[in-house]
Amino acid sequence: MKTIKRLLPFFVLVFFIACKKQAVTETPVPELPAAAGIVPVTAAATLATTTENFETGTKAAYAAADVTLTTGVWNLNDALIGNTSSDRKNGTQSARVRNSGKLTMKFNLTNGAATVTVLHARYGSDANSTWQLWYSTNSGGSYTQTGGTITTSSTTLQSSSFTVNISGTIRFEIRKTDGSSNRINFDDISISDFGTGGGGGSGKKFLFDATKAETAGNADWVIDQDGSPQQVPTPAQSTITASTAETYWTGAISAWGIALAKAGHTVTTLPATGTITYGNASNAQDLSNYDVFVVDEPNIRFTAAEKTAILNFVSNGGGLFMVSDHTVSDRNNDGWDSPDIWNDLMNNNGTVTNPFGFTIDLTNITQLTSNVLTGNSSNPILHGSQGNVTQLDFHNGATLTLNTAANPTVQGLIWKSGVTQNSSNLMSASSTYGTGRVYVVTDSSPVDDGTGAAGNNLFNGWFTYSHIPLFMNASLWLAKLQ
Repeated sequence: MKTIKRLLPFFVLVFFIACKKQAVTETPVPELPAAAGIVPVTAAATLATTTENFETGTKAAYAAADVTLTTGVWNLNDALIGNTSSDRKNGTQSARVRNSGKLTMKFNLTNGAATVTVLHARYGSDANSTWQLWYSTNSGGSYTQTGGTITTSSTTLQSSSFTVNISGTIRFEIRKTDGSSNRINFDDISISDFGTGGGGGSGKKFLFDATKAETAGNADWVIDQDGSPQQVPTPAQSTITASTAETYWTGAISAWGIALAKAGHTVTTLPATGTITYGNASNAQDLSNYDVFVVDEPNIRFTAAEKTAILNFVSNGGGLFMVSDHTVSDRNNDGWDSPDIWNDLMNNNGTVTNPFGFTIDLTNITQLTSNVLTGNSSNPILHGSQGNVTQLDFHNGATLTLNTAANPTVQGLIWKSGVTQNSSNLMSASSTYGTGRVYVVTDSSPVDDGTGAAGNNLFNGWFTYSHIPLFMNASLWLAKLQ
């Protein structure tokens, strides 16, 4: 039932009845200070990502030379390691490249590469520049370009992702291609293994939370009910084929789970008896064993330990899919609804205020909008491998406010109809934190497939408008597959 913490129960009940659902590449990345309080934890092998962050090693001149970095030896040609106030960096140092300079790995990765993500920005007040990513499968004997030519146009670090999907021995080289004296900063070059991470047929691992009363009241935000949601949905994922209907599993977001399973990914549930941890080897469902954590409309506050676990998970490379609902949507009558709970995670975690760069407004809107981010046709969430996003339909959802001072990587994606595309009145956004990624949408209706437990008044939003491309693109982006 819908409640609000400060209204009398009678008015709470009236409001719930009135607001029930009707049946009707680039992102910026924050510069995290060393004292951010996030505890690095070695992720499980499923993440399988090698990241060069240029925090070790010294090279103060542009002349070509080898330098030993965290991942191995790199050759920096017409490039150096910068640490000035004009260098754009996620930490204390980043690479700075001028003219036709190069950053070249002098070592091989043996598990191939599924995806490569590179942060880049204009140095100081320099003008735009272009660059390309190249790879070699014969220890540097020859190189092949992957992806297109990237234009660096922002003084805030942007993330560009490349889908490589090549097995075996591989190494990479970044080449500045415009030949001008304008300089580019590069940071956090992340390479996911093809053999164990994304791609290669093994897929990614998605964990859907069911510990936060996601089935309370009229809610059904699980991939499979099974009476009480279990870790493994039934029937088994191995029996899913291209023609399997979403009703194969019973849950309001079963269509989402089925779609991921059809794409070769593994979906599991963290049941109500489970625990949200990160770096706890004794917990078989520790977040380090997954690539993406999905939490759809939580109705129980995260504990202090759970907040730390989630922040550590994202900071160390995980993807967090956040779904909120409108204000006054407390389904289990504990005095907390999903906007309050998400804001509590972000602003009362004992570590960092507003780590993801947005807050959820205490609002309630119903509308169909076509006000999708303009001027960025390469955004992987809006224009990814699953199709283009043109509309988003809300039936009682909240809005978002962005704060680029808290996290300069936050990127607005979809706004209310008829408003200016700025930092307010948003319905969907993304950001990065550490080496991880975050996506948020502030209504549960669009991910609802309209089927679930008997007696629940659900809404068929998943199959309408461009909701499938939006949420599948976001899922794959969080998993670093695009």
